[in-house]
Amino acid sequence: MTTAALGAIGRPVLEAVAAVGRVALFAGAILGHILRPPFYFREFGTSLLQIGWFSLPVVGLTAIFTGGALALQIYAGGSRFNAEAVVPSIVAIGMTRELGPVLGGLMVAARVASSIAAEIGTMKVTEQIDALVTLSTNPLKYLAVPRVLAATLAMPVLVATGDAIGIMGGWLVGITRLDFNSAAYIKNTVDFLEPWDVGSGLVKGAVFGFIVALMGCYHGMNSARGAQGVGRATKSAVVSASILILAANYVLTEVFFTS
Repeated sequence: MTTAALGAIGRPVLEAVAAVGRVALFAGAILGHILRPPFYFREFGTSLLQIGWFSLPVVGLTAIFTGGALALQIYAGGSRFNAEAVVPSIVAIGMTRELGPVLGGLMVAARVASSIAAEIGTMKVTEQIDALVTLSTNPLKYLAVPRVLAATLAMPVLVATGDAIGIMGGWLVGITRLDFNSAAYIKNTVDFLEPWDVGSGLVKGAVFGFIVALMGCYHGMNSARGAQGVGRATKSAVVSASILILAANYVLTEVFFTS
């Protein structure tokens, strides 16, 4: 009974460690191919458009409503301590440090990781990846590297855009619902927002973009055959990307803001 109990505990642990190792090796292989020719600029450009430009609407809508809701919540909480004046600064810091990168990363994970996993998984099921190998084309180099590089470069731009829109959402709520003076609101935002507040969010965005594309490519490449396999790969890509984004956010926050 003791052996069976230990085995029941040990098997999932070993499987989890093996999965982490496979993902790490996959990420290392992608990083090793980034600077090696050939370079597929057309695939990179298409991925940049799909991941960056087409994700702007969902990131922008998420940011503006988040900024507005954040302003309302901070005002409601601050009013208990006669600290309503902190709304502009807290909205700006909260959006740039945490909410902008994290919510933007989660929304992009839902949209992009699933799309990448479904696309590559379908290519595997229909043997298009085998055809690439037959044509002496490295599937990792052709399919994964452009998407990972595009997501890593596009995500900081999305985060910066989301930060600006989220702060604007807080400003709109502040001047229309909370009776703030527009000039005073903007002045408080500028005075209390430091460059590293914005910079740390952009670094987080790059890391989150790498995670999103990496999980999409990994689960797509390792998809099982058939429609159910592609569905499981898509679900696993979104779940794993979301969890890793939240875990990476904690680690980066610990590194950036803990003295």
